[in-house]
Amino acid sequence: MNTLKDINIDNKTVFIRCDFNVPKDDDGNITDDRRIRGALQSIRYCLDRDCKVILASHYERPEPGVYEEKYSLKAVVTRLHTLLKLASDIQLASDVVGEDAQSKAKNLQAGEVLVLENLRYEAGETQNDSAFAKELASMVDVYINDAFGACHRAHASIDAMARLFPKEQRAAGFLLNKEVNFFEKTLANPIRPFVAVVGGSKVSGKLEALRQLLDKVDKVIIGGGMAFTFLKAKGYEIGNSLVEDDLLDEARTIMIKARKKGVKFYLPVDVIVAPEFSDTVPAKYVASQEIPEGWMGLDIGPASSRLFRTVLGDAQTIIWNGPMGVYEMDKYAKGSSKMSHNIADSNGTTIVGGGDTADVALRAGDVEEMTFVSTGGGASLNLIEGKKLPGIEALKA
Repeated sequence: MNTLKDINIDNKTVFIRCDFNVPKDDDGNITDDRRIRGALQSIRYCLDRDCKVILASHYERPEPGVYEEKYSLKAVVTRLHTLLKLASDIQLASDVVGEDAQSKAKNLQAGEVLVLENLRYEAGETQNDSAFAKELASMVDVYINDAFGACHRAHASIDAMARLFPKEQRAAGFLLNKEVNFFEKTLANPIRPFVAVVGGSKVSGKLEALRQLLDKVDKVIIGGGMAFTFLKAKGYEIGNSLVEDDLLDEARTIMIKARKKGVKFYLPVDVIVAPEFSDTVPAKYVASQEIPEGWMGLDIGPASSRLFRTVLGDAQTIIWNGPMGVYEMDKYAKGSSKMSHNIADSNGTTIVGGGDTADVALRAGDVEEMTFVSTGGGASLNLIEGKKLPGIEALKA
């Protein structure tokens, strides 16, 4: 896989597929710009070589063909302008491959930046449509993929478009290359003890990752809603807690595999329970074996946090993917925040999977203390699972 430094881009028109799918508040203000900052190195590298730079990204899931202000990349362009500190304004096309985009691309000057509107306004993007990919490609000389967070999706700007360029005219951006190298090197040769912290709501979404991790790690900590499937598999009463009954046998198999491989497998010893999914009802701490009938577990308890802190005490490599509870509600965010603090306090290499996990670390104020915070939750999970990512395969083809 070529990186930006491996190809000649001087004075060329360069397309950079970025991941600007950033969180915003109710007023449309960006609340976390790490993904935008992550793309700056590649953008500046191109500008320093007198390139004309065209940036493209998706943002959430708009209905194709229907323009809605809340899905526009306007806020991204404003933030980019602040971060890049360019003499000229960054232009935003009002469409993706339409008249405005084509006109602005044609008139772009060296050292200028054009941002195309939300790629998902075009149905061809998610359909990996070759005709749409050709329209995008017609505007540029060089293709760069720097959108690690979207590399697990075979979409037109990620897959079909990359394949239209010869190898000497396509490459990975600096962020994408850094992400892939970090995960691959860590998983291939971790410093031990190696601990995996796996949370989130469902076992089904993390099943293959768990299977793969058992071949690599020394300890596994399970939290979040997925813990209740394992607790029920052990014969515990879990009340109305989230559970995947069809995966109970799979959960038992995973625990048996861990035991056979000598991997220490830790589940919560206490949980915070409430009679319903709400932060306004009374909640209490109970032992994991004592969840009352009709109540549901919504976070790990303080004894679990202390246990997990001890488990992490000697870790030299920690990979964390998934929160410990319903962290979006302050009442049930303590377990996730404490886990974030415990991982940040570790002396080892700490890797945070993107998405919700990165959001937890940000809320807890621990991002700067982590060794590496990924920009892609789904993509990082796919790498852990050993899956081939369409965006990376297209660059290698």
